Amino acid sequence: MRVLAIDTALEACSAAVLDTSRGGITASETIAMARGHAEALMPLIARVMDVAEIEFAEIDRIAVTTGPGSFTGLRVGISAARGIALAAGKPAIGLSTLAGFAAPLIAEDDSTHVVAAIDARHDHVYLQVFGNGGRTLVAPRVATLRDAIRAAMTGPARIVGTAANLVAAAWPKGGDQPLSVERRAAPDIGWIARLGAAAADAHGPPKPLYLRAPDAQPQDAARLPRR
Repeated sequence: MRVLAIDTALEACSAAVLDTSRGGITASETIAMARGHAEALMPLIARVMDVAEIEFAEIDRIAVTTGPGSFTGLRVGISAARGIALAAGKPAIGLSTLAGFAAPLIAEDDSTHVVAAIDARHDHVYLQVFGNGGRTLVAPRVATLRDAIRAAMTGPARIVGTAANLVAAAWPKGGDQPLSVERRAAPDIGWIARLGAAAADAHGPPKPLYLRAPDAQPQDAARLPRR
């Protein structure tokens, strides 16, 4: 299985190539950035493909993070994945950013809970809680920080994601304290590739996972009257 993985959902622009016949990740690059994904992504993909010494026609599938994340960033990555998939005649697989955060922790130890949390701003977080064996205990949702902690307190847990420190700081002192807290700006792109290889066949092109409406709203009052 050969997988091209792409992630532009959060604070990084990343791509990697996984080739299971050659032992795993053959090329990977991540650039930390909050903006500018659209300009950086395609040159980055080209570099990764050159290092991996592989052509788009040789890729079996393209994996891309679908959110939650930045509205603009998600569109950049998903558009690139869909375009490459269409041109190469290969399937594109969408993967949750929260699952991408949790995957390495679950692979390391699937006997304790993992709380994947992304800062959604305004005292809210995007949250998913994984239990034993990686099964979902709390489905992806947007919640206030207080409600997120209530949902997450299902047992001793490891917290990971851009909001890991926020969640840990608000954790009640009297309860079971987090086993670990790992603030990460973006998922490990190698794990996005591995999840892409393990995922079931896609049914339709990947779409953004929006858990709430965008902050920017049309200004109806500012519209000029039509003649």
